[in-house]
Amino acid sequence: MGTPLKDRNRAEFKRYKEDVESEGKSFFPYAILHDSVMSLVVVAVIIALACIWYFTADGTEAGLLGPWYTDEADPGTIAFVPRPDWFFYFLFYLLRIFKWPETVVLGTVGIPTILLILLIGLPFYDRRPERRISRRPVAVVAAILVVISMGVLTWKGATAKEALGSELIAAGEPQEWAEQQGFADNPTAVAGATLFAQSGCLNCHTYLGEGAGNLGAPDLSEIGASGRGVDFFKSYISNPAQYGNNVMTSYSYLGDENLTKIATFLDASRGGG
Repeated sequence: MGTPLKDRNRAEFKRYKEDVESEGKSFFPYAILHDSVMSLVVVAVIIALACIWYFTADGTEAGLLGPWYTDEADPGTIAFVPRPDWFFYFLFYLLRIFKWPETVVLGTVGIPTILLILLIGLPFYDRRPERRISRRPVAVVAAILVVISMGVLTWKGATAKEALGSELIAAGEPQEWAEQQGFADNPTAVAGATLFAQSGCLNCHTYLGEGAGNLGAPDLSEIGASGRGVDFFKSYISNPAQYGNNVMTSYSYLGDENLTKIATFLDASRGGG
């Protein structure tokens, strides 16, 4: 003898089948026709956008949807800040909330995985026959919160600004660093501050509130207070691997003179005064 829940499910299914037979439409040709029309609409939109892009642009001159082609990428650039596709902006911004390495796994793997499991399991734990929105307040509120969260995170990720060296130099940041840190009268350290901004160091590190703080890179605002000296910093940035740092790239290509300037800048960065 079936349980009341099973009996109710059987009754609901029987009523559903009766409704389909009396009022429903067969899969062929109705559902196939709807899918075919929608597929043709999507293809037509793609073709229309491709035509608009092609016929409104002229070589490198941008049209309504951009130029045909742009300048070739420079594989040796150190000023470019990579960004994900727009549909990953929410995850991109989560990396700013959950810092590496303590909580980054929670933000990049834990939360998305938990939400995906909940979504996949929805048909198994939500077995109520009621589907009217007015009688499903919990589901409606949960859906609204998810949409708002994804929208806010996507917007924040799209508008997040990176510390580009050219912008910092144009804004006079290296000179302000020198004045705040007290090495404005040291031309070698000032030149090192400019090289520090130009070389993309702030893509990972932070300095006096500027920078990204990615991959666990430390704040260098007071690194000189460690008392390690110019020679140590010069040796470190030329070959971080010898000190066990396999994440940071080597900057030996900058040359001995430039390495000395950056090392002098780091040694002079002692938190102000």
